[in-house]
Amino acid sequence: MTKVTSANKQAIDGGDLLSVLKRIYDENGRQYFKAYAFVVLCLLVISATTAFSAWIMRDVIDEIFYNQRKDLIALISFAIMGAFTLRALAMYFQATTMKRIGNDLVARYQKRVFSKLMSTGVDFFTDNRSGRLAAMISANIEGIREVLSLTITSLARDFVTLVGLVIVMFLQDATLSLVTFIIGPLLIFGVAYISKRIRSVTRETVHLNARVIGTMQEAMQGITVIKAFTMEEQLSKKIENTIEHAKNRNNKLAVISERVTPITEIIAGFAVAGAIAYGGYRAINDAQPPGAMFAFITALLFAYDPAKRLARLKVNLEKAVVNARMIYEILDMEDKQRDASVAVELAVDGGEIEFDNVDFDYGDGSYVLRGLSFKAESRKTTALVGPSGSGKSTVISLIQRFYDPASGNILIDGQNIGGVTKSSLRQQIAFVSQQAYLFEGSIMDNIRYGRPDATDAEIIQAAELANAHQFILQQADGYDTPVGENGVTLSGGQRQRVSIARAIVRNAPILLLDEATSALDNESERLVQEALEKVMKGRTTIVVAHRLSTIINADKIIVINDGQVVETGTHESLSKKRGGMYARLNQLGKGGKAALDIE
Repeated sequence: MTKVTSANKQAIDGGDLLSVLKRIYDENGRQYFKAYAFVVLCLLVISATTAFSAWIMRDVIDEIFYNQRKDLIALISFAIMGAFTLRALAMYFQATTMKRIGNDLVARYQKRVFSKLMSTGVDFFTDNRSGRLAAMISANIEGIREVLSLTITSLARDFVTLVGLVIVMFLQDATLSLVTFIIGPLLIFGVAYISKRIRSVTRETVHLNARVIGTMQEAMQGITVIKAFTMEEQLSKKIENTIEHAKNRNNKLAVISERVTPITEIIAGFAVAGAIAYGGYRAINDAQPPGAMFAFITALLFAYDPAKRLARLKVNLEKAVVNARMIYEILDMEDKQRDASVAVELAVDGGEIEFDNVDFDYGDGSYVLRGLSFKAESRKTTALVGPSGSGKSTVISLIQRFYDPASGNILIDGQNIGGVTKSSLRQQIAFVSQQAYLFEGSIMDNIRYGRPDATDAEIIQAAELANAHQFILQQADGYDTPVGENGVTLSGGQRQRVSIARAIVRNAPILLLDEATSALDNESERLVQEALEKVMKGRTTIVVAHRLSTIINADKIIVINDGQVVETGTHESLSKKRGGMYARLNQLGKGGKAALDIE
């Protein structure tokens, strides 16, 4: 089972906000240093022009309106116009640069996460629903983008702007500035309390939102089954309950996070009202020019927005960091199926496969295989039959190292597959499953997945061997016909023949067939079986089947029951064995077409 490494656990666990921030900047700071430096320069220009706009109000009021200096009207007007123009340009370049950085950042992490998932063991995907996982990844990667955006803009724009405006306020009236900022600690304590509450609620909200999207995606993928079994109403109720739960958590998150707004508004109201009262008193009683007071109030009003954003910074960072932590949980997963440090490339001669006293369980302590031992001779066909749940498909998974055995060894040409690289192992194997999964793209693209360097001629030849060439030519665009989502535009038999063509073009010495014809009608089965007989020649083949017709000509038949080999032989020898499991199944069949289905 995949897990988070202990080395990185501290960086993604609990409330260690700073450790997550440090990691994000360590991973991305150097990559975007020049771009962020330009952004910071733009933000400093924005801060400076904002402070200048507040500072110059004193001269606007005192010199133009109070002292009526006509000679300063043009100068001050041009200065204000220049400041606003410079500010507008800086805001534009800052925003577009940040968007480019953010888009590139998201793309980089998407690539990293996908690469990590592709190298992760099958057990991870067994434990995690694909739709929900995709939704979580999509939502959480934005958290890393948000963390960088929030910290850069808050420090370089909001903090610097606030400092500049505070300086302007102190230059205009130091006493009033001190009185105004005495109430600042009240805001700090309020935000700290809200930040603690928001962390756990955010994580639960992300999980619920991902569950909603994942459930909807799965419903759309299985729409034909839903309608066939008239499941619309019951599934709608299930999804509605999930949506309602997610809505309630989103509402709670909104209620908690938005508590910062009334706190800042009330404090700002007291500050502005106090400043106006104090300034009005001095103007009336001390006959002071109003310019300083207007400049002070302007700076105070300008300071409101950056102060409010800074007040919400920790709350917003807590939400974004929760998302970032969840992405790092995926990136930091330790796969126990990693190649050994001394792993070598698998060299296949004949392709003989041997199971030597293999035990296996899926992590729940209930063994699927118990001391399983058998040998599949090279370049021959070995069939595995037995009841459902006896461990046949598990054998196929273990040969491909989707899982590792609890004990025992699996050998190919005498080489323990636990000591070879997974890549070299799987390159020597072609696999055809009951579910013929096709990917987005054309028919030719899907066949070429078997071997990326295959030529068009080799793909066509593989399709001919798979009895797929004729129906492909009948498609609207031939080999360039899009297959739709999971091959929805093709029939089951057609999808299976495309998957067999994919196995043929791989040209691997080992072929694994996991109930490749069990879901097909008779005509499709005949065509697929003919194709399989062609591709099986000269290859070490292991066949898992419920249908007798697919294994009657096998060189060896192994009967598995309760994770152990109970019978071994050919169809002829096993059929004559009195009291044997295979003979009993054979007696139930007619004309060699019976189903070995004893579920």
